[in-house]
Amino acid sequence: MKITREDIVHVADLARLDLNEDAIKKFSDQIGMILEYVEKLNQVNTEGVSPTTHAILLTNAFREDEEHQHIDIEDALTNAPEKEDGQFIVPKIVK
Repeated sequence: MKITREDIVHVADLARLDLNEDAIKKFSDQIGMILEYVEKLNQVNTEGVSPTTHAILLTNAFREDEEHQHIDIEDALTNAPEKEDGQFIVPKIVK
């Protein structure tokens, strides 16, 4: 599949990218090479090969949830630069 200059300009416009002529040429060459490689991969016989989501077997690396005591309010506010009535004072962000 050959990618055209117009394809690159169209996608760049959708992505709100301002590309110069050198970048357009470079991207069209690079994307063209990628599409040629994908076409080669499409020619490989994959009959009898089951689809996979990962090349290697992955397992969940998360630890089990454990219940812990929450931090005390006084401890949480210990290093707060500003605090009042057991709450953090932060600068107003929304005008």
